[in-house]
Amino acid sequence: MRKIFYAVAATVMLFALSACNTVRGAGQDVEEVGEAIQDTTN
Repeated sequence: MRKIFYAVAATVMLFALSACNTVRGAGQDVEEVGEAIQDTTN
């Protein structure tokens, strides 16, 4: 189960980072991914 979670989290992070065009956008994307991971773990 943990391997699946890490694989999904890594995939989401890759998509989020590839979608941002600026450093500010990257920060927002990383923050959103972090929040999604927190929601998943709760």
